[in-house]
Amino acid sequence: MRVSFLSPAICKDSLARRHYRTVQTSRDSMYVEERKILARRLRTEIGSTRSRVFSLASRLSLDLGFSLSLLIRRRRVRVNRRRRSDEGDEAANFYFLFAGNWKKSWAALILLCFSFNFASKRASAMEVVVSAPGKVLITGGYLVLERPNAGIVLSTTARFYAIVRPIYDEIKPESWAWAWADVKVTSPQLSREATYKLSLKNCTLQCTSSRESTNPFVEQAIQYCVAACKVVITEKEKKDAFDKLLLQGLDITILGSNDFYSYRSQIEQRGLPLTPEALASLPPFSSITFNTGGIQSGTKPEVAKTGLGSSAAMTTSVVASLLHYLGAVSIPFPGKQYSENGNGINSGLALVHSIAQSAHCIAQGKIGSGFDVSSAVYGSQKYFRFSPQVLSSTQDSSWRRLPEIVSDILAQKWDHENKPFSLPPFLTLLLGEPGTGGSSTPSMVGAVKMWQNADPTNSQEIWQKLADANSLLELQLKNLNKYSQDHYDSYKHVITVCSRLPHNKWIEMVTDQIGCLIVKSLLDTREVFLQIRHFLREMGKAAGVPIEPELQTEILDLTMETEGVLFAGVPGAGGFDAVFAVILGDAHHNPIISTWSARGVLPLLVGENPHGVCLENGDPRARDVSSAISSININ
Repeated sequence: MRVSFLSPAICKDSLARRHYRTVQTSRDSMYVEERKILARRLRTEIGSTRSRVFSLASRLSLDLGFSLSLLIRRRRVRVNRRRRSDEGDEAANFYFLFAGNWKKSWAALILLCFSFNFASKRASAMEVVVSAPGKVLITGGYLVLERPNAGIVLSTTARFYAIVRPIYDEIKPESWAWAWADVKVTSPQLSREATYKLSLKNCTLQCTSSRESTNPFVEQAIQYCVAACKVVITEKEKKDAFDKLLLQGLDITILGSNDFYSYRSQIEQRGLPLTPEALASLPPFSSITFNTGGIQSGTKPEVAKTGLGSSAAMTTSVVASLLHYLGAVSIPFPGKQYSENGNGINSGLALVHSIAQSAHCIAQGKIGSGFDVSSAVYGSQKYFRFSPQVLSSTQDSSWRRLPEIVSDILAQKWDHENKPFSLPPFLTLLLGEPGTGGSSTPSMVGAVKMWQNADPTNSQEIWQKLADANSLLELQLKNLNKYSQDHYDSYKHVITVCSRLPHNKWIEMVTDQIGCLIVKSLLDTREVFLQIRHFLREMGKAAGVPIEPELQTEILDLTMETEGVLFAGVPGAGGFDAVFAVILGDAHHNPIISTWSARGVLPLLVGENPHGVCLENGDPRARDVSSAISSININ
């Protein structure tokens, strides 16, 4: 037997050369027997098929060393073709080659990096990964529920990832007569896995596992996506490919950035301070903390969140990944722009938006404004909601098949508007978690609606004042954007100088006319946002809901007096989820981080990112491991 792994030129140290010669020439019976034992053990653990090996390795469910050794084969390992060439045998060869102090071999490190790159490419050929961002609604809370009021929503760096791959590599010949397809949904952060049977005729799911592991947003997303594909895919070749993908089963994995959830308890249990550095020390996609009180009464959600729109981002990522995987749309990679009303480079985003809005509304049991889904699809924007009548066909649908309902939805005129919007240059969005477990947005919105019905006169007066203040804030931000374009150097100088001073010192630091105009616009922006906060508190007091709770008011007032802070508030519907601040300049040079930490507010790592849904290069967990391998320092 002759097995060749590496040329002697690569093995530069004596230990590696000895291993090389041993593998090349050894015919010792004990060596062969030990290798067979190891091969059998590997086959028992991971199965004998090549597809399962690569699937398990891509999910990182195996030991890292075993996974990489299994995937090394096409990079540097060459096995005599005359002998049986299964993964266990090759893994055994690899382990015998680098047994002992293999970390000292540069050749081993090179092979590890090559193998991991190959693993990523192999996995990417078998799966689709799509991400969608979370959001921060800085103006338009509650008002955005009614047309023609607008809301300014910023998409964030926090993203939900949906990974779709086939359950089976091949389909049986008789499977074309099957009426059901297998579906599996895994949420590693919640340690939950749900299995279903998907009706190929009606596009409905039947749960075959415990209902405790199910997620209504994901279920509706799957059903509506499959129904949409049946409607929009009409070419025979694409339809055949779509049918085959369904028969192979749908294996869906869902991952959310840590920024969507509260990890205060983990940080406090470790005895760490409430700082961004402590938050960054947690592993990516960490296990999620559950609330322990207030769930039954509806005052708190099941999971402690930070109010970034996790359900909308999750629904959008699942919808976009499935529609792309099944061949209905082509999701763009990051950086693609869109025009107003969502008609841009990739018209498939309109289909993603319609299906995601429909699935999200059905899952939450009401037709909301949709700003969170719209920002997850298109990114930062000024948003006007769609007419609720667009989804009227979903309300009385017990007697109709889902493809018929989806066909009606797609035929409707979606009259929403989403105009691109972003913060002016050198303004930075910061978010903090006060640590009170979050609020139930539907409960708060319901209370405000009841107040409107009970006191229409007073509610309409506050409503209009709040709408006017929102419009003024948008105008001031547009003015700052214009100054940055027309007088870039002056604008940058003013922002840099004022970022180190409290607001009452800003005007003293400029002498030229343009600088004074810029500072005046900054101060007007502050004043307008103070009015917005006042009207939101008035609304909350009248409706009996804590839109800006007293604890948040204290924190926000202190934040507004801190150097370099333009304005601060509670995002969206308010409550206890989070606080945000827009500051001048870079966050690293602003004292707001230490101020928040001292007051028990955990500064989050999230910021603004204007991009919406996009296609990813691979599993984000694999990227983290690849980075870790690249950072290994061999002594």
